[in-house]
Formats: sequence, structure tokens, C-alpha cells
Amino acid sequence: MSALFLLFVAAVAAIIAFSILRFLPRGYRVPGLIGLVLWLAYGGALGISGVVANATILPPGLFYLLAPTIMLVMFMARSSVGLTIATSVPIWFLTGMESFRLVVEGFLHMLWQDGQLPRMLTYHGANFDILIGISAPIMAWLIASRRISDRWALAWQAAGIAMLANVAIRAVLTSPGPLNFIATEVPNMAIGTFPFTFIPGLMVPLALVLHVLSIRALRIRAPLSARYTSA
Repeated sequence: MSALFLLFVAAVAAIIAFSILRFLPRGYRVPGLIGLVLWLAYGGALGISGVVANATILPPGLFYLLAPTIMLVMFMARSSVGLTIATSVPIWFLTGMESFRLVVEGFLHMLWQDGQLPRMLTYHGANFDILIGISAPIMAWLIASRRISDRWALAWQAAGIAMLANVAIRAVLTSPGPLNFIATEVPNMAIGTFPFTFIPGLMVPLALVLHVLSIRALRIRAPLSARYTSA
């Protein structure tokens, strides 16, 4: 399963690289690719070294993945760089990319069967993120064909963030160490096991950044759409 998951990580990274080369302005492409490589190397190094799994250090090892994620999301939400990316990549593409979450749910299911994480973190428990993965291609088509209003598209993006936050918070609170505030049949060991450290280290940040960029693009487009409609 580890080798299969690494292939999935490589596929996701390839799609990100493709979107950088295909959609971003020329001056953003090389920095974007370098940033992607550094992010993968950083998350991989933390997983291989056992830092993420180390529940005895303060702050807990998971902090070293979560802190950069929060900073990245804030940067994309507030900076001119994030605005340029949001308006360069088609909204339908950003939305369609969220379908990778369906595959992540499949791996979470296998990890639960293997006893590496609690049932709560799968679609059999309290994880509803699979609904976003399933609906993402449909929503992308609706957005691309203008068959859905920007208001409903924004609602879907907000729902995606809520569902992601639900499972991400539960994953942290079921992991071993001082943050283990939810008792489950087994602790969330997978979160600190390489290569599955790429779930909090790559998949979660990617899903959140895609939503943030989509929301920025939709909020810019919404007033223009309203103005066009009134005219």
C-alpha cells in the first residue's frame, strides 16, 4: 500500500506541476515548481525522520507540518500572489482538482482496515469528505458550463472547507501524544507514518488552498456577473 500511495502522491504532484506550467504567468512558473519541490522534500523529510510521529517533543511533531500549512493558506488568501494564481487558473480546474480527495478516502479506508487509524476518520465514521471528492467533477462541469450560480459555487466551496476541517481536527485529536483528546478504538498512527505523512503534509493543504483560491476567484467574478446580468 505504501508504494501505491507514493505513486498517488507523484500523480498529484504531476497535476500540480502541470497546472503551474499551463496556467500561471511566465514569471510564476519556476518559483512555483521550486516551491512544490521544496514542499514535497520538507514533508517527506519530516515523515522519514520520524519527527511527525514523535509525540514526546514540544511542540508535537505534527506542528511542523500544520504551521507551514496555516501560513501557506493565509498567504494565498491575502496576498497579491494568491490573487494572481486565483485569477489565472480556471475555477472549474481548481474545483475539479478536489476530486483527488475521493482517492484519499480510499486510502483512509485501507489504513482503517489495517488498524492504523480509527473508523471515525473514514467514510464509515464521521468523515464526510468523500462527498466533496465525488461531487467535485460534477461541480467543475457546472461551473465551466455556467449552469450554476456563483453563489451556489461559493456554498459548495464553503461546505468543502467545513468537511475538511471536520476530518482534519478529528485526525489531530485522535493522534498519539498531548493532543489526543478523542478516545478511539485505535489511535491515528498513520498520520506519523511515512509516506502517509503526505496526507496532512500535502493532501490537506492542497485541498484547502484549492478552496481558498476558488473562493477568491468567485468573489471577484460575482460582482462582474451581477453587473452583466443587470445590464
